[in-house]
Amino acid sequence: MKTSRIFWSLLLLFLSFTATVRAQSDSLVAATAETLTVQKAGPSSLAAVEQVWDTANTAYINADYHRAIDAYRQLLLRGYASDKLYYNLANAYFKVGRYGKAILFYNRALRLAPGDADIRYNLDVANTFTKDKIAVVPEFFLKGWVRSVRTSLGCTAWSLVSLGALALLFALVLLYLLAGRLAWRKTGFYGTLVMLLLFVASTSFAVTERHELLDSTEAIVMNASVSVKSSPDKAATDLFVLHEGTKVRTVGELGDWREIVIADGKKGWVEARTIETI
Repeated sequence: MKTSRIFWSLLLLFLSFTATVRAQSDSLVAATAETLTVQKAGPSSLAAVEQVWDTANTAYINADYHRAIDAYRQLLLRGYASDKLYYNLANAYFKVGRYGKAILFYNRALRLAPGDADIRYNLDVANTFTKDKIAVVPEFFLKGWVRSVRTSLGCTAWSLVSLGALALLFALVLLYLLAGRLAWRKTGFYGTLVMLLLFVASTSFAVTERHELLDSTEAIVMNASVSVKSSPDKAATDLFVLHEGTKVRTVGELGDWREIVIADGKKGWVEARTIETI
């Protein structure tokens, strides 16, 4: 009885700690996922920003998409960013037929909210308007499944899962060490193994999501058409042509040139001004 009381007391302590940290983290996530980031804005500045935001949304609702784009871009120029801002700006660009910009900002929104189904759906729709239909190199189905699980949550959410798994892991270790009954000890042992696997997986997902969030190698073609060269020289041989909206990965740079790779593995050089980093 005494052992059981000690265990449940420690378990409640761990769960209370986890709940407190999660509540604080949720507040932080809610604040950063709000329409705008306002940490450095004073009351008057915040009021001005909200006015621009309302103006942009009203213009979008009234189908005045060019005015909405101008207003959303004002917020970007002021240093504000969020998944909602990127998403709304992408929608406005899509409405006026600027698919390269739309794809760019859908991708930026998806970086901040990888589990958002609306962003992913609109991005898929926008991608159908690109001229380049590049065959993607097939991947092992298990790898794709793991990625779909990982992208269902962001790095902050996976960090919370990792924290909760760690707290339960410690609690289950104590159960295994302190419990008098064999059944409780078995529960503690197998539960520890499960929580250890969950902790390792969620921590790995959190690290990977953070790495992808900060990845600066992916870019979108902005020009209507771009000739990909065999070397960083305008006089070099044209290897193939890419069009607006196609996603590329930069693997090298030389002056104003970038070496890129596309989804099917083809490589070449383009001028830096023709692409924009996600």
